[in-house]
Amino acid sequence: MALFERAGYRCIRSAASKGEWDFVAISASEIILVQVKTGRWASGVEMEAMRAFPCPKGCVKVIHRWRPRRRQPDVRRLR
Repeated sequence: MALFERAGYRCIRSAASKGEWDFVAISASEIILVQVKTGRWASGVEMEAMRAFPCPKGCVKVIHRWRPRRRQPDVRRLR
């Protein structure tokens, strides 16, 4: 979330909800739904649930995978 907040987004955390997204990042021009993983990518079932998640046109869905000893995440944009 800190990466997005430094870039000017307002973030709403929902990690404890057990939903598809860990947080939502909102700016004046876009909405980004973010799933955060540590060490691994999401499973096939999780990926399908995130792809099927209904959202407005122009909303971006991404997964951030944080690996040990890395300063930046690997980012995968869902289509």
